[in-house]
Amino acid sequence: MNRRKYFSGTSRAENLTPNRGFGIAWVAFALAVAVHVTDEATHDFLSIYNSSVHSIRERLPLIPLPTFSFRIWLSLLIAGILLLLCLSPLAFRGDSWLRIASRPLGLLVGVLNASLHIGSSFYFGRWMPGVYSSPLLLLAAICLLANSGRSTPASPAMRRTQQHARLQCRWHSLSR
Repeated sequence: MNRRKYFSGTSRAENLTPNRGFGIAWVAFALAVAVHVTDEATHDFLSIYNSSVHSIRERLPLIPLPTFSFRIWLSLLIAGILLLLCLSPLAFRGDSWLRIASRPLGLLVGVLNASLHIGSSFYFGRWMPGVYSSPLLLLAAICLLANSGRSTPASPAMRRTQQHARLQCRWHSLSR
């Protein structure tokens, strides 16, 4: 067995590029959102949300807050989670527009949402729907935000190593 075919000489640390870290953080965030939605759905989040919207509309009628049926709410959230997962190849590629979009997504869907669930639990003195998964969502959002910075270009030594590995792969595929 030719070991060179399987080992290109690069270390594990060299293979963990900033794009890979962003991709992992993106997928972890999408899965944390899925866990959070499951937590909300199994603990009757919509009854609290819809009653709060009705109270806010009575006091502030100009704010257009929607109410949802369970089926519509869950369908929209599942579609959003599937969209996040479908975009994960672009995250592993490190597309700049996705890095930019991940910042408000991480702040609003992650940090703000989790903080509101935790804060409202303290305020009302009881566990609110979605609070159990909020720490996971908060952690995933922080990881996403930490990895959303610009990807750093590879060093010249790293580029040479990557070129060498690509050439080896081409050579081995041609010699078959």
